Amino acid sequence: MVIIVKPHAKNLRKGRYSEGNRIYLITTITENRIKVFEDLVSARIIINVLKEEQSRKSVETLSFVLMPDHLHWLMQLNADSHLSKVVGRIKSVSAHQLGGKIWQAGFYDHALRKEEDIQGIARYIVANPLRAGLVDKIGDYSHWDAKWM
Repeated sequence: MVIIVKPHAKNLRKGRYSEGNRIYLITTITENRIKVFEDLVSARIIINVLKEEQSRKSVETLSFVLMPDHLHWLMQLNADSHLSKVVGRIKSVSAHQLGGKIWQAGFYDHALRKEEDIQGIARYIVANPLRAGLVDKIGDYSHWDAKWM
């Protein structure tokens, strides 16, 4: 007999370390993978929440793409910010503005190493809609941004 254990949000926290000035790639998914962000208004709400977080000076957004059911966000955490608090605030504020629970518990984070190609990762992130077959060219998808593009 094979027992399949589904990952739990608490398992994503194991080994998580919040380091100021570190660049992180964050991925967070909607509850039950509902395609909340196919709706333009909902998508723009999330994008505005990301911009508000940057204006709080807790992060610098380097790149993001908002897919129909998840967010990829490449950002640099500021020195006195805490990763879980920043992501929690993004999820909480956006859920409140959209009128209810929209996010799965937890999030995935990857702390980039100095030798990683940040711009290459940003390009990979914004090309997500191409790989998913949502558009034929990235200019046809409106829910992304990158500092260098």
